Formats: sequence, structure tokens, C-alpha cells
Amino acid sequence: MLQTGIEGFTVRAATLEDTALIIQYIKELAEYEKMAEQVTATAELIERTIFIEQHAFVLLAEFNGAPVGYALWFYNFSTFKGRPGLYIEDIYIRSKMRGRGFGNALFKILARIAMSKDCARMEWICLDWNEPSRQFYQALGAETVDGWTVHRLGEDGISKLAKD
Repeated sequence: MLQTGIEGFTVRAATLEDTALIIQYIKELAEYEKMAEQVTATAELIERTIFIEQHAFVLLAEFNGAPVGYALWFYNFSTFKGRPGLYIEDIYIRSKMRGRGFGNALFKILARIAMSKDCARMEWICLDWNEPSRQFYQALGAETVDGWTVHRLGEDGISKLAKD
């Protein structure tokens, strides 16, 4: 258990036994982000990529023993800084549990992890329309990175490029 400073609120590293809960959170977040149809993650994929191959890490948040949210992250690398970074793929607190400081506490724990790994920065993406989250991130001290555009190759694009 990791210290949160909020009575009844605990955070712990996910285990293989938490796979179904992680899938549930992924689906809840996708629903919130209006992207539910894009979820193709399965329990088998999560088990393999997170718990066996360790491509990413997951923290689970609980309030009085009940699950309330999660954070999923991995390490990237900044060539300009010459150091790793902590990239937050997902951070999610169930809507009825927001406004209690749980998200802030999760970010603080991630910041401590980033410091312990000598990360030069923490980064994440937020949808343009998600004003409540954008305001929350600004209150944390996060800056919007102007002048950068996200580019992505999906599975089909990767396959096509690899074959060319």
C-alpha cells in the first residue's frame, strides 16, 4: 500500500488477479471518452503485456476497500534530456468518486515514482473537449504543450509499413 494522506483512500500495485478490474476500468474510461467501440483489450492481452512482459504498470485506487480508480503508465525516453520519462496512458477515477482528492493523490504517487526513477518529466494526453480534466491538470501545474501534434500508426498502418 502506498501512502495517500487521505483517510480510507489507499493505492496499491495491481496484480495478475486484478486483470478483470483493469479491463473494467479501461472500458469505463473509454465510455467516458466516447470511444467504447475502440476497446479491443482482453484479459489475456493485459495479463501478457502488463504482468508477464511488463510493458506497463498499474496502480489501483480504493476507498474504504472498494475500487474507485486506476493509473496505467510506462516509461519512455527523452533524447534531449538523456533521461527517462513517465508516460501516463490512463488515469481514471470513477465519476461518483471525483472531487475528493483521489486523482491528485494518484498523481502525487506517480510523481514520486518518476522521481525515484530519475525521470525528466511526466506526460499524458487529454482530449480537447475534456475541460474538467484540463482544468484539473492545470491546477496540478501541468502545462499544455503547444506546437506538437500526435501522430499514430494503428495496427493496419504498422503492418503495411513493415511489409513495404
